[in-house]
Amino acid sequence: MWEKAICPYDCPASCGLLVKVENGKITEVKGDLGHPVSRGIICRKMKGYPASVYHSERILYPMRRTGKKGEGKFCRISWEEAVEEISSRWKDIIEKWGSETILPAVYSGVMSDIQRNCGHAFFNRLGASRIVMTLCSSAKGEGYRQVMGNTPSLSPEELKDSDFCLVWGCHAKATRIHSLIDRVNKKKDKGRTVLIDVYQNDTASYADQVVLIRPGTDGMLALAMMHVLVREHLADEEFLREKAQGFDEFKETLREYTVQKAERITGVRADVIEQLALEYGRAQAPSILLGSGNSRYRNGAMTVRLITLLPAVAGAWKKPGGGLCGCRVTRGGLTDLDQIRRPDFRKKPAKSVNINQLAGALLDEKDPIQSLYVYGLNPVDTVSDQNALRKGLMREDLFTVVHERFLTDTARYADIVLPATFSVEQTDIYRAYGYPSIGFAPKAVEPAGECKSNWNTFCVLAKAMGFEEDFFGWSEEEMARHLLDDPTDQLMRAKKEEREALREGGSLKMPREDHLRIETKSGKILFVNEKEKERMPRYLPVEREEEYPLHLVAVPSEYTLNSEFADREELVKARGPMTLKIHPDDAKPRKITDGQRIFCYNDLARVEFIARLTPGLLPGTVAAEGVYDLAHSLNGQTVNALHHQRLSDCGEATTLNDNRVEICLAREESLQEL
Repeated sequence: MWEKAICPYDCPASCGLLVKVENGKITEVKGDLGHPVSRGIICRKMKGYPASVYHSERILYPMRRTGKKGEGKFCRISWEEAVEEISSRWKDIIEKWGSETILPAVYSGVMSDIQRNCGHAFFNRLGASRIVMTLCSSAKGEGYRQVMGNTPSLSPEELKDSDFCLVWGCHAKATRIHSLIDRVNKKKDKGRTVLIDVYQNDTASYADQVVLIRPGTDGMLALAMMHVLVREHLADEEFLREKAQGFDEFKETLREYTVQKAERITGVRADVIEQLALEYGRAQAPSILLGSGNSRYRNGAMTVRLITLLPAVAGAWKKPGGGLCGCRVTRGGLTDLDQIRRPDFRKKPAKSVNINQLAGALLDEKDPIQSLYVYGLNPVDTVSDQNALRKGLMREDLFTVVHERFLTDTARYADIVLPATFSVEQTDIYRAYGYPSIGFAPKAVEPAGECKSNWNTFCVLAKAMGFEEDFFGWSEEEMARHLLDDPTDQLMRAKKEEREALREGGSLKMPREDHLRIETKSGKILFVNEKEKERMPRYLPVEREEEYPLHLVAVPSEYTLNSEFADREELVKARGPMTLKIHPDDAKPRKITDGQRIFCYNDLARVEFIARLTPGLLPGTVAAEGVYDLAHSLNGQTVNALHHQRLSDCGEATTLNDNRVEICLAREESLQEL
């Protein structure tokens, strides 16, 4: 029997799946041709999903640590024993230290509404500290908001109507395959696609031109392009008078952002910038498919703010297919997340810990965290400052619980490990963050072993902690029905028959938005935003640490996703070993050749890679592709050991692409230099 399901992972489309159920197990997965976004197209990772669900190393029972933290030695215990130990330890911690010394750590291990957000309700009721979930693209969202407010960006299927598209800071083949397909399927007369990125990734094969840029300088490129548009009278003055606020004042600042100055800063030749701007300005419906990579810097929000102004200067929003794609896609929520998160359960303001500074929080001796509960997250492999984080997890006085499916690098530090479900073993609602779509997927099979979903686990823990709210007595199916029976105003825009079909399991796509209805207080696009500390947009340079001459960027792999799928041997093998992409001009003076083992180092760590020489990035830039676990590392560390804990200019986001390093051959005499 084939059942409808939805991909739970951190991709923009929330792809529709069909799973074949035989004798109570998933035996095959294929794309759902009827899904309004993915239309039957799924990645190789999900085609082999049953191999992950029934992997021999999956955690099926609760476990207690028997060895040293990080050693990975555990013994099986019952759920009753696990819950008793967790609840008693927490009650003791609350009595001695206060509830705020308990910290949940969660991110995008599952991207559904109920299972991702239900922990908020539990920890709000507990009075625990709050994790600030800004690991990915909050600077990007903040930069866009400062210009456009709540105005929806383009939905990717609109890109096919654009006659000139800039794929900017986006490895679409790895992270936005359906958006790439929407663009590739453009009408034959709909013009060119240009990739702007810090390295030439596989998306380049779908582009007509590749423009390589120095990391953190994208804002300067946008300013120089706007300089050309104004100089060549390609700015849409009529649109700007009607729809923009502060353009005349902003225009005066563009005088200094010449293409010659931009060449010195960005590394993009002045004639290329000139040509790019003219082609963009002369297009009928130019578009930008914006990734998140160029927002992961100390100037990340400002960079996105400047790029967001570009389509406004050109008046691109007036035409179908014109504008910017890659930010918010609806004006309001398709579900009411507060009904899941229950902020009303919290009795006093919470202490907050930014997820990007988790290492610092665990090592804070003045205000120590006494217990960490990890779910939907593998911070050892994905959060900044890996070595400091591991040091924090080694604390014997830190009581750590990890709810997981495999013994990840983080789970190896746990005192108690709880077995978690896969998406096909739980019920949930999925809102695609890159498309205006929503889906409902009942569980297809019963959980393997003694695995429990996030929802069911928190209900068990709530009972043990003595919580009496009816909310914690609901099933996840009842929670899903409650949300669908009480649709938001935004979801009510869908047709009644579509909402009824959604309730039975499936997905719907919302009607196309009116992008000319600007959702700011003034109803105008904000070239100048008086509410911001930086009221006038400008280029903010990324600071350079002279001691380390190379700029390190972390870029995605199409074979794995974040730290997911490390259990799949065929994907790990296809991805290959940890490599660092290096320009030949940087390799030659260091006597590094292709395929050699090298060290990449800064003040935080020394990480070993295999050198991959390529002209597909500018000199001064090195790129590490993919997230690896420690078992697949070369010297027991991965790229996030080189990432500092500092935050972006706005949005409190990660700056994982904003780190300086040096490289050398991995030989004994080099070790002494470090």
